[in-house]
Amino acid sequence: MFTFLSGIALLIIGYFTYGKVVEKIFGVKEARPTPAYVNRDGIDYVPMSTSKNSLIQLLNIAGTGPIFGPIMGALYGPVAFIWIVIGCIFAGAVHDYLTGMISIRNRGAHLPELASKFLGKVMRHVVNAFAVLLLLLVGTVFVSTPASLLHVLMDGKVALGVLIGVIFIYYIFATLLPVDKIIGRIYPYFGALLVISALGVGIGLIITGAPIPELSLSNFHPDHAPIFPLIFFTITCGALSGFHATQTPIISRTTQKEKQGRKIFYGMMIAEGIIAMIWAAASMSLFNGYNGLNEVLAAGGPGAVVSEVSTTMLGAIGGTLAVLGVVILPITSGDTAFRSAQMIIAEYIKIAQVKLTNRLWIAIPLFAASIFLTQIDFNILWRYFSWANQATAVIALFVGAMYLYIAKKNYWISLIPGAFMLIMVLTYILNAQIGFGLPLRLSWYGGFAGTALLLVLFFSAAKKARASRLQLDEPVDNWNHAAS
Repeated sequence: MFTFLSGIALLIIGYFTYGKVVEKIFGVKEARPTPAYVNRDGIDYVPMSTSKNSLIQLLNIAGTGPIFGPIMGALYGPVAFIWIVIGCIFAGAVHDYLTGMISIRNRGAHLPELASKFLGKVMRHVVNAFAVLLLLLVGTVFVSTPASLLHVLMDGKVALGVLIGVIFIYYIFATLLPVDKIIGRIYPYFGALLVISALGVGIGLIITGAPIPELSLSNFHPDHAPIFPLIFFTITCGALSGFHATQTPIISRTTQKEKQGRKIFYGMMIAEGIIAMIWAAASMSLFNGYNGLNEVLAAGGPGAVVSEVSTTMLGAIGGTLAVLGVVILPITSGDTAFRSAQMIIAEYIKIAQVKLTNRLWIAIPLFAASIFLTQIDFNILWRYFSWANQATAVIALFVGAMYLYIAKKNYWISLIPGAFMLIMVLTYILNAQIGFGLPLRLSWYGGFAGTALLLVLFFSAAKKARASRLQLDEPVDNWNHAAS
């Protein structure tokens, strides 16, 4: 249990130490007004409190990621703890903070617009396609997943199609209505449920003295499984996830002051890392080792693990509430996925979203595409999603590095994790069967060579951007009050 508790402690320490370092490097401007006030439109730009924004942000970025990912990652053994802690502090939280803060400085812009400004206009089209595909896949799968869980929970008494229809109806309202009408009102309660259930499981592990394995050379990972690069695509939301870069602009448009950014963006990623640690530890300790966990996963998937852990640690009533929380999680990421997709498309085609009719013109085709996608098998598509998710994270980290380079600040805090994940992204797609299927050693060579080439291009572009004195932060006076 020492490895587990040490990891939790390091995450908390990381927030109060490295989080402050990142905040200081970025340079908060306390007097600078935020888009929530300057662009206030009553739809997306709406000032909300720090506590409310924090819980909404946690649910936006969470989904089932910090639970299902670590459960699957537990198959690698205690090494999963290392990636969660290091990845969360030095990659994921930096990624979320910089994405959110740079967005605040640029009218609450989404990643495609930021990529266009800092990485070149071509990247705007590339990232827009990546982001919309990611969000459409997330939204669609997060219709099917909670509907299936509810169908089982209700013993099949309600038809699966009916449950899917009900969730779609909710998504439509959550996407079209102002952000403070549904999301702003109910998310804080759902966020509290997520935190309480995770803490309940964590405290239960400690009180019962669960046999959480300690990290050692002998159990570094089971059966010599190829940790690199697969673990970085198994545990994502609990350590680093490009999906977060599509969600943070929702809250960058509701943040009241820049000083709140560390708690909202960096802090909620740390909270997600703690949740991931708890579920990874529970999965490693409650099923008699690797083989037992593998059997449960083979029989019922991560949902079966959640049900068993929740009931064991929290009892029948508490366990049911925890499972309901897991049902809620994908719903609360699915609705914001569709909302983000709508906002990104609106920015791309430059259509303001104040009028309901304008929102409908984008939302109707979006939901129609999602309904169509629910009819096909997602197994292959979801494998591509895993890669596209981390590729998006790399792009966001490079945007952050470019911003800091031009500002003559310590850009290494973003470039180092970005370059590391770029190696993994390239190696994975070169080696994987869904990619080029090359031998692993050759894929590693390609990953390092490709990263070296892209770093040369990055520094070349960065020097030109600095020399041209690219405007990092859009002047408040130039902001359009009717922004999309």
